[in-house]
Amino acid sequence: MERSHRWPILPMGIESEGGLYVCMNSFLGFGSQYVDRHHTRSGQRAYLHMSRTRKAPKEDEENSGSGDPPKKKPTRLAIGIEGGFNVEQEQYEEEVKVVLFPDRQEVTSDDLATMPDLVRERVSLAMAGLMSADSVSHALQVQQWDGEVRAESRHAVELKQLDNGTKIPPSGWRCEVCDLQENLWMNLSDGRVFCGRRYFDGSGGNNHALLHFQQTGHPLAVKLGTITPDGADVYSYDEDDMVLDPKLPEHLSHFGIDMMTMEKTERTMTELEIAVNQRVGEWEVIQESGATLRPLSGPGLTGMKNLGNSCYLNSVMQVLFTVPDFQSKYVSNIDKIFDEAPSDPTQDFKTQVAKLGYGLLSGEYSKPAPDPGEGSESSSEPRGDQVGIAARMFKALIGRGHPEFSTNRQQDAQEFLLHFINMVERNCRSGVNPSEAFRFLVEERIVCQQSQKAKYTQRVDYILQLPVPMDQATNTEELQEAERRREEADSSGAPPPAPVRACIPFTACMAALSEPETLTDFWSSAAQAKTTATKTTRFASFPDHMVIQVKKFTFGQDWVPKKLDVSIDVPDTLDLTALRGTGQQPGEELLPEVAPPPLMTPDVEVKAPVLDDSTVSQLCEMGFPLEACRKAVYYTGNTGIDAAMNWVMGHMDDPDFSAPMVLPGTSSAPGTTPTESVSEEHLATIVSMGFSRDQATRALRATSNVLERAVDWIFSHLDDLESMEVSEGGRSAAESEGSREPPPGPKVRDGPGKYELFAFISHMGTSTMCGHYVCHIKKDQQWVIFNDQKVCASEKPPKDLGYLYFYRRVTE
Repeated sequence: MERSHRWPILPMGIESEGGLYVCMNSFLGFGSQYVDRHHTRSGQRAYLHMSRTRKAPKEDEENSGSGDPPKKKPTRLAIGIEGGFNVEQEQYEEEVKVVLFPDRQEVTSDDLATMPDLVRERVSLAMAGLMSADSVSHALQVQQWDGEVRAESRHAVELKQLDNGTKIPPSGWRCEVCDLQENLWMNLSDGRVFCGRRYFDGSGGNNHALLHFQQTGHPLAVKLGTITPDGADVYSYDEDDMVLDPKLPEHLSHFGIDMMTMEKTERTMTELEIAVNQRVGEWEVIQESGATLRPLSGPGLTGMKNLGNSCYLNSVMQVLFTVPDFQSKYVSNIDKIFDEAPSDPTQDFKTQVAKLGYGLLSGEYSKPAPDPGEGSESSSEPRGDQVGIAARMFKALIGRGHPEFSTNRQQDAQEFLLHFINMVERNCRSGVNPSEAFRFLVEERIVCQQSQKAKYTQRVDYILQLPVPMDQATNTEELQEAERRREEADSSGAPPPAPVRACIPFTACMAALSEPETLTDFWSSAAQAKTTATKTTRFASFPDHMVIQVKKFTFGQDWVPKKLDVSIDVPDTLDLTALRGTGQQPGEELLPEVAPPPLMTPDVEVKAPVLDDSTVSQLCEMGFPLEACRKAVYYTGNTGIDAAMNWVMGHMDDPDFSAPMVLPGTSSAPGTTPTESVSEEHLATIVSMGFSRDQATRALRATSNVLERAVDWIFSHLDDLESMEVSEGGRSAAESEGSREPPPGPKVRDGPGKYELFAFISHMGTSTMCGHYVCHIKKDQQWVIFNDQKVCASEKPPKDLGYLYFYRRVTE
């Protein structure tokens, strides 16, 4: 097991060629090619050298004749506890010794015995301390999780059982509808026996037990064949989960079943789930229909280990390090970055990003997984696997303090991309900023339909969100027929039909993006009243690299997240020239610049126009905080519940989501400090990132003068605050004409709007909170699939099923 404190330089640690050198003074670890650099810079001489090689697996894992216990298969749907999935199954042989620099003199255990007692004792204690310390890999191991913990059903204690004389025999069960003899469930209310649900792969039952519940409302059922003196599988259809029934012996006895004499004859639901979880890593399930794909290796073709639901991170970073800006910033200057690294490089953003980038691009770590040894029937790694880079330090640093990215839960790749860009922005306040490759300006033109006067605003963005107009599907008749068959299957209990994917033209998505949006209840500064307006969105600049997010994830009418199953014919080349904004038109009048209406605060009287109370109430009834609801209505300009709800969903993670509002143009909200008390150092830091002093001041006031929160706040409110509007040339729209040197806005690049596709990230699963991510990247005119540690030539890149698409500008 990897056991040193911190290993900041070598991506692969003690498993790689040359092993790992750990400084016995600072506990920092270095690869063989970097330890001399650290010795020269620090003057440290003593390093603990650790190397390890993978042991060959036993020929027969069930044979423990060698004295080693046999490898146990998982028996619990759990991680990190006895009987659960083992997250560190590989076995290794380790070699440990002390090496003295600069001559690399080796000190073995035998050499220690000949040294003076004091020296021997101190060296031995230092070695023992290093060997027993937790490494980053150990600290970031998957936390213990038990998927078998079940809650007691609310129906169990008061369950009503019918006195219908039904007695269940100890064997020979059949479904009362289809005569199926496996996956059978007995309803605990009436003793009726039916088959269970059909599984995603076509196995299982025919849904007759579910249909019986829908017809009778009897909630609890027990799986026959799982009943033992220790318990049984009990499912609550009403609660839609596996549950505990504390009165199960009594409920079974009602139908003549003696729990103490029953024996298990079927796999429990836990065992079935374990079997599925052991299969989900198979190449055929994940991508490209099980085709035999040719493994690739070399520079820029390095796999990344999955650290526990880290496929979203792996996919995003693989794509980012194909962008020249990130390569030149972090990899071309790696020697300079390492030379200038602080004394603790594990906490240095630039060092950790450079380390990851070098590992991915150099080719030094793009090696096939080692042969586990002769005598095994198959490799311990699936075909195409590499040893891969384990980006543990990078993940720990990037996710530190974040409520989601610091966990081992699955995340949204788009949200992680923005999070990482945010961190790049913070750490590139001076010098080259690679995130400028994605930064662009969006022009929004709002026309008051009553006065026909217009308002122009510009905002910074990094991702183009592409709507999916489901009503524009080209296979509507096929979809309607599939829905009809599904409804028939649900009502009859028949197997569900094969799903049909909606085919949406890319041109329809672009048309939905560019068409004017109608704003109802728009407060017009010209009419001094609510009216209707139209909003048109265009590009004020085109970035070097365009990221397009297909808005597959949405909310149903019950606000339950769902994923749209669509196929979109995304093109290899893209021309956005027609979507460039033109600014104010000749003869067009602008809406008067009037500050938005104030909100109700304890010390401010509300003046007309007021917020739409009905919209605020609707949001509050959904359970959101009052202040957040008022902000949502305020920043969406009283445009209705849909816009306000979208604002709420997009800002729930804001640190000031529930805090009292700090209004543009007001002195301060209760509890905030006056302008002169805002930290000048913090102001200078935010201004150096390209924002105005006014923007920085408002951000600091809204976050109690905390720099890190203020940066998060300003990036999360770019879309909403009028105070952050910029006009042509990057100047604030609120700046007076008399100001001689207004502060510049964020720096953006511009050029032709013609692009070519070079990468895309795909998601498999029903939600961003589950499933799996892979990415495809075009390298030397060949599409390559990166699936964590697997790197292979792609035969049929599924470009129509992507989630995030990455284009680069075509230079003419």
